[in-house]
Amino acid sequence: MAVESTLLLVDLGYVIIAATFFAILARILKQPLILAYIIAGMVIGPNFLGIIVKEEIISTLAEFGISLLLFIVGLELDFTRLRDVGKVSLNVGLGQMLITFIVCYLLVEHFLAGKPGYNVSWPVYIAFCLTISSTMVVVKLLSDKDELDTLQGKIVLGTLLFQDIVSIIMLAIIASSDLSSLAMDPRNMKAIFVPIFSSMGLVSIAIVCSRYVVPYILKEIAKSLELLLLFALSWCFIFTYLGYLVGLPSIAVGSFLAGISLASYPYNLEIVGRVKSLRDFFSTIFFVSLGMKIPLDFQYLYFALILSIFVLFLKPLTTMLITSLMGYTKRITFLSGIYLAQISEFSLIIAQKGVEYGHIPKDVLSLITLVGVITITLSSYLITYGSKIYNISLPLLSVLDTKAKRKRDLYRAPSTLKRHIILFGCDKTGEKILKTIISLRRKFIVVDINPDIISRLSDEGVPCIYGDMSDLEILEKVGLKDAEVIISTVPNHEANLTLLLHAKKENPKSLVFVVEKDIDKALELYNAGADYVIVPDLLAGERLSEYLADYILNLYKVEEMKKIHIRELENIKREEILGIYESSILKELERKYGLKTLK
Repeated sequence: MAVESTLLLVDLGYVIIAATFFAILARILKQPLILAYIIAGMVIGPNFLGIIVKEEIISTLAEFGISLLLFIVGLELDFTRLRDVGKVSLNVGLGQMLITFIVCYLLVEHFLAGKPGYNVSWPVYIAFCLTISSTMVVVKLLSDKDELDTLQGKIVLGTLLFQDIVSIIMLAIIASSDLSSLAMDPRNMKAIFVPIFSSMGLVSIAIVCSRYVVPYILKEIAKSLELLLLFALSWCFIFTYLGYLVGLPSIAVGSFLAGISLASYPYNLEIVGRVKSLRDFFSTIFFVSLGMKIPLDFQYLYFALILSIFVLFLKPLTTMLITSLMGYTKRITFLSGIYLAQISEFSLIIAQKGVEYGHIPKDVLSLITLVGVITITLSSYLITYGSKIYNISLPLLSVLDTKAKRKRDLYRAPSTLKRHIILFGCDKTGEKILKTIISLRRKFIVVDINPDIISRLSDEGVPCIYGDMSDLEILEKVGLKDAEVIISTVPNHEANLTLLLHAKKENPKSLVFVVEKDIDKALELYNAGADYVIVPDLLAGERLSEYLADYILNLYKVEEMKKIHIRELENIKREEILGIYESSILKELERKYGLKTLK
């Protein structure tokens, strides 16, 4: 037992060291870290250097990592944030899955029919595994880019949620049925409905607990961050065990449901912050273990490349077509499409279970794994550089223009804009600046990528438009060439560089203020033509110095400043908490009493 524990620690050490080494190389070369972890797994795995031969232990840790990852994904999938995109997410999820499944099924039959051991299970598994996209990868990259609350981010999250639910049902089906015999005898439906009803029962438990159990527990323990973290992890493991009891084939399913049951509470951000470091650690192990599974026998490499091209192009095109037909803009349809251009971690779990149940051979698992590595790696580039790719592809995207007009245009812009102020980003910092701009009685327009912020501003009569400041069409709509002052509160270096490039080209006399956290990048923005770069840490230090100079010898002023600051912080916190419930409460009052003026 002691020897096994030592070997586990040694293997885990190899994984972390290899992952760290290749991650540093990736950072130097400015490549996605996911690619580094996969290459690390390939190098130390049994198919290359053979440093780690028994990959079962690492795979077990990786599955535990997936559980934590999907628990956090569930925490971030607050249904109240997705209600505005429920219809489009359902249409994209269903439409894209059906089209992808049919085309992929036909491809597999054409290329693999006649291979030794071939049966109907092969195309069913491969086609389904290719239809679903990775919640884990997409949420991580969206979170890194701070785009979870954008309109395209919400559409993608809603679509992924639908796909995950379908994947859970698929896992339940394959756990107790032989797909080949099932296809030959459709009357044998008992094997399907029993696990599906078990899954639905667990979902029901999650919903009931979320409404009647969790609020009372959180009320008692929320004041202690340590207890909050322990409760969150315990809640995750409780649902993991419940999933095991009802016969779900993957422990990740219960963890995902546990996260969803906590997602609607304001404490979920605290939990995510606490568990995030664990998530990053185990996600590293997951991607390294994925690299270990890549075989050196590339007999299906050519077909894996064909299927990868199919995933990278057909899935985004299908998504773009559906979102475009529903009246969304070119940018939203394009980004929503490329975010789904990979297969899912559930694909690998489903394929692994298919091998365990004898439905498919290991060769099919290797094929799906190869497609997973290729598409996850390449889609990481697509997502990271999505805005740049969109601007380059803009002339080709006119086909996505539709005559259909969205019922709720996400802007309230004046017809003419001259000598005005443009404010990009209206979160906490931007909101403070907006109040100052309004007090100056100057013409202005606000641009933000959070549809909730734009909807609120539009209801308040504030001139605003939904969009990204790196979108050339948006820059044209807000009258960049006629603006007198341009302010960006968004600490996105690439977007700020794009803004500066076009602002100084269109209107060299305009004043441009941008935010940047990194000093080296701030200097780069100055070289690009910025008139002033706001570095938050330095600005905070300067402001504190001013306070000390003004108030250090005047205790009365310090007390007054303290009271004012506490009131401001309490108001901000109250707005954050109430914002979660406010919209649903207002809608209910409007429905019952017609109180439209409440907004």
